[in-house]
Amino acid sequence: MNARLVSEFRSIVGDAGLVSGPEQLRTYECDGLTLFRVVPELVLLPATAQEVQAIVKLCHRERIPFVARGSGTGLSGGALPVKGGIVIGVSRMNRILEVDVPNARVVVEPGVTNSAITAAVSPHGYFYAPDPSSQVVCTVAGNVAENSGGAHCFKYGVTTTYILGLEVVVSDGSLLRLGGASLDQPGYDLVGPFVGSEGTFGIVTKITLRVIKKPETTQTLMAAFNSSSEAGAAVSAIIAAGMFPAALEIMDRLALEAAEAAVHPNYPNCQSLLLVELDGSTREVELLMEKVGPICQSCGAWELRLAKSEAERMAVWKGRKAAFAAVGRISPNYLVQDGVIPRTALPRVLGEIDRRSAEKGLRVANVFHAGDGNLHPLVLYDRRIAGQEERAMELAEDILRLCVEAGGSITGEHGIGEEKKQFMPVMFSAADLDAMQRLRSAFDPYDLCNPTKMFPGTDAKLQRPVAYEPHPIEIAGLAQRY
Repeated sequence: MNARLVSEFRSIVGDAGLVSGPEQLRTYECDGLTLFRVVPELVLLPATAQEVQAIVKLCHRERIPFVARGSGTGLSGGALPVKGGIVIGVSRMNRILEVDVPNARVVVEPGVTNSAITAAVSPHGYFYAPDPSSQVVCTVAGNVAENSGGAHCFKYGVTTTYILGLEVVVSDGSLLRLGGASLDQPGYDLVGPFVGSEGTFGIVTKITLRVIKKPETTQTLMAAFNSSSEAGAAVSAIIAAGMFPAALEIMDRLALEAAEAAVHPNYPNCQSLLLVELDGSTREVELLMEKVGPICQSCGAWELRLAKSEAERMAVWKGRKAAFAAVGRISPNYLVQDGVIPRTALPRVLGEIDRRSAEKGLRVANVFHAGDGNLHPLVLYDRRIAGQEERAMELAEDILRLCVEAGGSITGEHGIGEEKKQFMPVMFSAADLDAMQRLRSAFDPYDLCNPTKMFPGTDAKLQRPVAYEPHPIEIAGLAQRY
């Protein structure tokens, strides 16, 4: 990037907000998916919404593509820099602006973490429900981009359920206010499409979100099985019995081995572990837990262990949330997938994953949100061994196609990003993709916002995957522009 532009960017964010050294830039060359790497031309770290606006206006003037970034914990390459573009990081915008307990609302800047929100409202008896495994470091803006879920999304829902309003900067530098402080705003629901748009519509600069009351009682049961198929059958049986657990999670032997080595949660020594968490009134939880045990046993559970204290319950969840990173203890490399299937298909699909992994000569660790059928198979490999990385990628792709064939989806919460864009035609027709692109053009007619992500056929030249001439759509009447 030429010195004139660097100087203009520096005048906006100051020396502390500009990253330009070659080694420093490499820090931003990928997100949690390290398979793809692109070194950005420049990284800017604005401290205010006005600085974000000024940066984006300069990008718009010079037609410089930009990628928004929070903590970089994403697992689909959504925050991967674009060749010739810049990264706009929001980590310095990390203030909680308002805690409105009577109305169960919190207003935050984009760099605030999930766990920080819960910490702020916990003394008042509230919590923020979306809880991805990276919740202690992932930012709310990143959650908005990916519509993140977590272990408790089966009962409490994903990010979109909790977003009331957004302040965003779109690709021409305009600041828009979408939604508001109330549950139902007049006009088009533009918050809906923005949540999950993976940074392709603009950059979030302020978020108004809902928090909810803590349940009176929470209990967590560990049920040990001889196979993931049995554990999956127990999940279906529990839900068929009319229960609505806060969480239903399955970890197989490889995932258990890794988590045990990393954080020592003292899990049962088994082939597959089902975690069942119930919350609500004390009496309700006690009555339902009395039913859960026999259901698990009828499906093959040979050990049931109820967490006896809050410390023990937190240790159980620490092991579950550490599982992804912990797999690095048992394999030098691995790919994390994120397919979704109907939960009734769990036994069949898990069995097929086992069969296909054996054919490829690779191990697969399974740890996933069983309640909503969101699988997270981790394909283990060693890139130092010739051909293993290619076989791992082939197996990961096979698993995604298997999920779609079972009536599911190619992603549940990690997003499409760079990794899965070539799989979009597996789920969507050309007309579907064209409609999505037209909506994208309403917010970003010049393809400056995270331009190469989500859609097949896009590349560093910013070519559109669907052949039509985009026309900027004036959205001033759909959102308050100021």
